Amino acid sequence: MNNIEVEVRSFITKEQYDKLLGFFTTNAKLVKEDYQETFYFDCSQDLRIQKNDFYSKIWLKKGQLHDDFREELEIKFPKEDFPQLENLFLSLGFKVQIKWLRKRFEFNWQGIIVCLDYTKGYGYIIELEKMCSEAEQENEAGKLKKKLQSLEIDLTPKEEFTAKYNYYKDNWADLIN
Repeated sequence: MNNIEVEVRSFITKEQYDKLLGFFTTNAKLVKEDYQETFYFDCSQDLRIQKNDFYSKIWLKKGQLHDDFREELEIKFPKEDFPQLENLFLSLGFKVQIKWLRKRFEFNWQGIIVCLDYTKGYGYIIELEKMCSEAEQENEAGKLKKKLQSLEIDLTPKEEFTAKYNYYKDNWADLIN
């Protein structure tokens, strides 16, 4: 069962973002261009809701934030249902911990999902992702790291992601206004 999301990601500059967008536009298949609003809830699990250009969803990522691989569960709804999803979780006592506003380009590049993101108040990121089985996760993580290196992008250390995430978590309301 391919329910493990393996991903590697790095912060990139605006110049790198523009260069990579040109590269993938030419050398990969554009899967979608999307605008996403994602709400993380303040609870013991990594529980989120999202509205994008295509649908809304509830989604849970098991494990720890920024792990290389995690089990992922999603339930999709019509995008018009997003206010009801938000109301449901707020009515259950969950509080919105963070809101993310992201423009995403998603490509299929040699069987790998590549996302180029600009997140308001957070920055530019490249993410390489593959779904696989638990038995394949270590091997796939190594392959994705090599692919990132082939793009001349250094892997951002988890500590840097954690520090930037914590800063955003504490300041997101000001950063997105």
